Amino acid sequence: MLTSAQESVIAATTPVVAEHIEAIAKRFYPLMFARYPEVKTLFNAAHQQSGGQPRALAGAVVAYVQLRHEPERLDDVLGIIVDKHVSLGIRPEHYPIVGECLMVAIGEELGEAVTEEVADAWSALYEELAGLLIEKEARRYHDFATQPGGWDGTREFRIVAKHPESAVITSFELAPVDGGAVAEHRPGQYIGLKLAIDGDTVHRHYSLSAAPNGRTYRISIKREEGGQVSRHFHDRLAVGDTLELLPPAGHLTLAAGDTPVMLISGGVGQTPMLPLARQALEEGRRVVYLHAARDGAVRAFADELEELRKAFPALLQVATVYSQPRPEDSPDHVGRVDAALLADYAPRDAQYYTVGPADFMRCVDVALETLGVAASRRHHEFFGPAESLARVA
Repeated sequence: MLTSAQESVIAATTPVVAEHIEAIAKRFYPLMFARYPEVKTLFNAAHQQSGGQPRALAGAVVAYVQLRHEPERLDDVLGIIVDKHVSLGIRPEHYPIVGECLMVAIGEELGEAVTEEVADAWSALYEELAGLLIEKEARRYHDFATQPGGWDGTREFRIVAKHPESAVITSFELAPVDGGAVAEHRPGQYIGLKLAIDGDTVHRHYSLSAAPNGRTYRISIKREEGGQVSRHFHDRLAVGDTLELLPPAGHLTLAAGDTPVMLISGGVGQTPMLPLARQALEEGRRVVYLHAARDGAVRAFADELEELRKAFPALLQVATVYSQPRPEDSPDHVGRVDAALLADYAPRDAQYYTVGPADFMRCVDVALETLGVAASRRHHEFFGPAESLARVA
């Protein structure tokens, strides 16, 4: 717990730190990678280059300072961070590295403003945050490891099926090498993976695109031309190859109740929607499934959705929106998802879930807000570092 003197210093210096926090974060990562190159494998290089990772760190630090004394709201923010950390296998030994490099970055950016008292107060604040995260993560690791089919650390899985879903998306079904059971995940969650590419270790996380079955996990990956890992999966990995998995995580899970559900996805953002749709339908809830894609060639899971529609004809409504349809395509709508389109489909008092490119999610969120949908009924998940929908990339 911070002393009263440290609390006063934090209160007095927070405006200055907040003003410079993105610059601090941009200094922090190169510094940490130079001092501790072994942790670089935990981070996506593309998110570093785009600025997404530094923005996420900056947002987390500012949010913690603002919400320290609001436990309920703070738990929501920390929960998102814990999800990301669990999917990467972050452990207590990583926190001193981050703390050291973060304080050096603050000192470099703010210069003489960082007195001994200021450094002491912000170090204490970081230790407080680290302690909370370590405690929450330890609980999550323990709970997962002790459930049927769970494990601690990483577990080796084998690709047992590889299935093209569209011109750009392929599904990979993964079964444990040890032949044991597989812990169930919550529909909508993602899973962390660790694999070697040309001698380098990389970490990524992908949404689990099938309902839990106790035997396998399924991930569905879009081939990105500049994506090192996605190209490796599509072009080089085959049935029989192995990789390591970490525990499932993620907060994009179905809200309890019997209200309708509207699932709004763009591109490969469809992957967590499939298990969410199945869960909601099996609970007897109405589901509106609105998917946006460029055209029919890149749209995935059409057959799977048709099977769901036939199984639940009175509950499931599927609509497609293509931005650049081919002559042979027959989407329900051509163009973009906007407020007018959403108004035509939105069920009364529904829970709304949105996943897709960041700009797509921001547009949908603004449209839903325009339609009067409360923030408590709007849910989303970023593929990369967690960011605010209000932030412009």
